[in-house]
Amino acid sequence: MAGHGRSVAVRAGRALLPPTPAPPPATAVKAAKRLNRAAGVLATAVLADSAIEHYRGAFHNPAMVLPLISSALSLGVSAHGLTDPKHESHKVRDGIYALAAVTGIIGTGFHLYNVFKRPGGFTWENLFYSAPLGAPMALLLSGSTGFLAERVRANQPGDLPTIGGLPAGRIVAAATGAGLLGTVAEAGLLHFRGAYHNPFMYAPVSIPPVTAALLGNVAFGRARQPRPKTRWWLRLTTLLGFAGAGFHIYGVSRNMGGWRNWTQNLLNGPPIPAPPSFTGLALAGLAALGLLEDHPDD
Repeated sequence: MAGHGRSVAVRAGRALLPPTPAPPPATAVKAAKRLNRAAGVLATAVLADSAIEHYRGAFHNPAMVLPLISSALSLGVSAHGLTDPKHESHKVRDGIYALAAVTGIIGTGFHLYNVFKRPGGFTWENLFYSAPLGAPMALLLSGSTGFLAERVRANQPGDLPTIGGLPAGRIVAAATGAGLLGTVAEAGLLHFRGAYHNPFMYAPVSIPPVTAALLGNVAFGRARQPRPKTRWWLRLTTLLGFAGAGFHIYGVSRNMGGWRNWTQNLLNGPPIPAPPSFTGLALAGLAALGLLEDHPDD
């Protein structure tokens, strides 16, 4: 009887505890909009970078206009997604994001061909001075991030957002971490070409890998735990993209003639639109973190 009395008291005590608050029904849409914004930042970086680089190449291959068209469309639908309050994916946005991803894959193939067709094939010199292998991948990342945004948006209000049956926050975190590592590889290659003559050139190969590792913990670790360090590193990576663009602007000014000779020096680089790719990916990582905090799955 005493044991029965204690169990009744425990149940009564539990009944008095406030219920765990359910996440607001709009949290999935909020996360989707954050991912739309991240996709838009990546698309903007690709649009500006490919416009400069392909103009320098005189658009000798008609296919060189495709990333400009695809990234411009991706930017447009990302802006549309930011204003869309609906809890459902959009067929046009889905199609354009998929087109951006496919264009990025095709572009990577073209850039690989550009490396291998040069004398010596796959050599350090050709990697340094041929078409950059990582540049088209930014378009793939923009399309993929936008496509994930639509999958998050398609979840019903109040449900745990999932993608392919798995928690959406973890999927986005894993994809973002992988994208950061690929972007680090591209920055590392080009900064190695520059002999790291400025100590700040180590920042994009040291800060984002830590962020990627922390996102790996978000993807595969426990859900119900505070992650202030992860949020801090993501914000630092967001600022890194803007700071990198500033350093590249300064780098252009140091070329002969400075900004007075901008028509030539802007083409010679360093590429000003490239670093904000880190910003776009960090924004996607913050969206993933918010998803897991609003919708813990364990």
